[in-house]
Amino acid sequence: MARSDAESATDHSQDLRKKKRIRCLVYIAVFAVFQIVVITVFALTVMRAKSPKFRIRSVTIEELTTDTNTASPSLNLRFIAETTVRNPNFGLYKFEESSITVVYRGTVIGDVAVPKATARTRATRRATVTGDVTTANSNLGNDVSSGFVTLNTISTLRGKVYLMNMIKKSKSAEMNCTFNINLTEKVVREISCK
Repeated sequence: MARSDAESATDHSQDLRKKKRIRCLVYIAVFAVFQIVVITVFALTVMRAKSPKFRIRSVTIEELTTDTNTASPSLNLRFIAETTVRNPNFGLYKFEESSITVVYRGTVIGDVAVPKATARTRATRRATVTGDVTTANSNLGNDVSSGFVTLNTISTLRGKVYLMNMIKKSKSAEMNCTFNINLTEKVVREISCK
């Protein structure tokens, strides 16, 4: 039996509607996959909290006295250190009050206070701290006669990274720096941080 033109037109329009529905579903599926990829990339990069970097950039000697005439040589030092906290995160890093421990040949010789503060998103916060240290050590006589004294600074900043003002993640910034003091010129020659 021959089909009428009306039946043929109806079948053709149904096929067109079916193709449009399939095309629409394909577009929706592609859009959903695209959204999943965007959300995954966002979660893996922006929402991942990294540990900030805490370093000493420079040290200025304000006052330096040594005494090698006694049985126990001594060193008295007052310095100003410029510290930095580099925040690589897409959110604020608020850290608590802390201290920098100054060490000479394994012996703690002083602490320097670090006030609590905030490092902005993907920025570096600079702060100036002042420290007074005193040591009396039998090895100090050799270092003083060589003209150089090496000091280490160790610290941990504890704080939280606030991602998108919704998520808080605890992170700490570690400092382990070494600097050499030229005793004759009363300057710091070399600062290295790990």
